[in-house]
Amino acid sequence: MTSSHLWLPYSQMQTVPAPQMVTRTEGVRIYLADGRCLIDGTSSWWTACHGYNHPHIAAAVAAQLEQLPHVMLGGLVHKPVLDLSRRLAGLLPGDLDYVFFSESGSVSVEIALKMAVQFWINQGVQARSRFLSFQHAYHGDTFAAMSVCDPDKGMHRLLSGVLAQQLVVKLPRGAAEFTEFEQVVAKHAAELAAVIIEPLVQAAAGMKFHQPEVLAKITEIAARYDLLVIFDEITTGFGRTGTMFACEQAGVVPDIMTLSKALTGGTVPLAATIARRHVYESFLSDSIDQALVHGPTFCGNPMGCAAANASLDLFESEPRLEQVAAIEAGFEAGLAPCRGLAQVRDVRVKGAIGVVQLDRVPDLDALRQRFLEAGVWVRPFADVIYLMPPLVIGAEELDTLIQAVNRVVKDWSALPS
Repeated sequence: MTSSHLWLPYSQMQTVPAPQMVTRTEGVRIYLADGRCLIDGTSSWWTACHGYNHPHIAAAVAAQLEQLPHVMLGGLVHKPVLDLSRRLAGLLPGDLDYVFFSESGSVSVEIALKMAVQFWINQGVQARSRFLSFQHAYHGDTFAAMSVCDPDKGMHRLLSGVLAQQLVVKLPRGAAEFTEFEQVVAKHAAELAAVIIEPLVQAAAGMKFHQPEVLAKITEIAARYDLLVIFDEITTGFGRTGTMFACEQAGVVPDIMTLSKALTGGTVPLAATIARRHVYESFLSDSIDQALVHGPTFCGNPMGCAAANASLDLFESEPRLEQVAAIEAGFEAGLAPCRGLAQVRDVRVKGAIGVVQLDRVPDLDALRQRFLEAGVWVRPFADVIYLMPPLVIGAEELDTLIQAVNRVVKDWSALPS
C-alpha cells in the first residue's frame, strides 16, 4: 500500500499499480513486507554498485553522522570533501582536477551547462550560449537538463515548446554521417558553447550503445571548432561499462564531466561536476562577477562525501572491474536465446548492462508483474528489458536474473502481436 499523499516519480497516478512495500535490503536482495525476496536487476536506478548495506560504506556514514552530518560549504570546509575532491581528481583522466559538488545528477548537468556558457562569457563571448546534443539523449529532469534531451522522442517532449531550443542532431556513426555532423557543427559553431553526450551508452532513452571510436571522433570534431565537450557519466561512471569511466575506452578527456548515481554506492545523494584546468582558470578573477555563482545548500555534504570515499575504497580493495567482466560474459552467453525470438529486435551487452530490445512497446505493467512473480526486480521501459545489477552479484543470482528474462521474453513473444 502507499499513502494517498505520495506522488510517485515517472507515474500516472490515476492508473499506476500499487508499489511494493520494502522493509529492508541486503547485498543484491530487496525484501518486501509480504515476505517475498527479490534479486535486484536494476541497482535502484543504477546506484547500488556495491550492493545494498555494504558494511564499509554503512560504517563510514554512521561515523560521519555522529561527528559531522552537515555544514555549509561557504566559508567552511571539512576533511571528507577535501579527501573526495582530491581522490576524484586523481582517479579521473587528464586534468579533470576541479570538483564542484551538488546533490543530484540533473543539478550536476545544470552546473556543467552553466559552466560552459560562462566560460565563454568570461572571455567576452556572449553569443556562444547554445548546446549541441543528440537524438535519444537524456540528461535529467530540471529545465536546462531537459533542453538537451531528445525533444521529439524523449520523456520531456510535452515541454519542448517552453524549453530553451538547443541543436539536437543524429548521433553519427559512419563516415557519411560524420561528414554531415561536422557540417552542422561548422555552421553553428559561433553560437555553440559545448557538445554534451552520454559516453558509450544513452541509458534512459533505451540503452542505446555506440562505439568508443564514435565518441573519440565527436570529441575531435568539437575540438576542431573550439567547442567545449561535456561527458555525462552519471550512468556510465564507476565501472558500469567495463572501465572506471566510459571515456577511458575512447582515450579522450572531456572539458567537463558529470557524476552521480553510483558515486556514493547507492546510499545518500551526491553529484559532482568536474572541470579541466583551462575551464576552471577562466573563472579566476578579482571580480566576483567572473566567479561561478552557484551553491546548492547541501553542496559537499559530509555524509555524502564519507559514503563516496568509502565507495572509492571498495573500488581500490575489491575486484569490481573483474566482476563487471564476469557479468558481461554471463550476459553474452545467458541472453543469447533471446536472439532467436521473432519478436526480439536486438540483444546487446556492454559491461554490466544487458539489454533485450523488443519489436514494440509491450504492456509494461504486465511484464513487470511477471518479473515480480519470478522473484526478481526488473523494470522494463519503452521497448527494452534491461539488466544493470549490482556489480557484486554472484553467478547464481545473475543466472536467476538472466533466466527470468529469457522466460518472460519467450512467453511474451508467443503472444499474438
